[in-house]
Amino acid sequence: MSNENATKTIYRRTPESAAMSANIKRAMAITAALNRLTFNDADEIRALFSELIGQKVDESFLLIPPFYTAGGDEIRVGKNVFVNQNCTFYDLGGLDIADDVMIGPNVSIITAGHPLEPSQRRAVTLGKSIVIERNVWIAAGATIIGGVRVGENSVVAAGSVVTKDVPPNTLVGGNPARVIRSLGAD
Repeated sequence: MSNENATKTIYRRTPESAAMSANIKRAMAITAALNRLTFNDADEIRALFSELIGQKVDESFLLIPPFYTAGGDEIRVGKNVFVNQNCTFYDLGGLDIADDVMIGPNVSIITAGHPLEPSQRRAVTLGKSIVIERNVWIAAGATIIGGVRVGENSVVAAGSVVTKDVPPNTLVGGNPARVIRSLGAD
């Protein structure tokens, strides 16, 4: 992603917020159709996911519904990506998933948020990119927050909340996630 440190800011009651709402409605219609499919409908799932993100996914892409998103058009996925059931990707800030990534069930990848100041929370939506590098495994129930890069070959332990970059070849876990140990490169 070329501008991965930038924050996308969308103010309420603007043309940008109207476009964001329209995109959410589009994504909800596509994911509703996708979520009626089963594991045996892999080709249809790939076709609908391709429509959702606006580009064809590789034949090796595998997603098990249900799946949820608020937009979809800022998601990019590489080859041999596996997304298990009941995952949520909020992609307003941009979500880049490299080759050979495995994402466990109930994982939330959330690029969108709101300002901390109470007077601004409902008035502004913020988007910060998330980059998941090659050969990462994100285990069940993990949450990844916007502005984070998960380094190549790393593992995010089940139930972790990732708020900072994950170095390559490491196991992280906890809330907030911390480095547990280094992993040997294959």
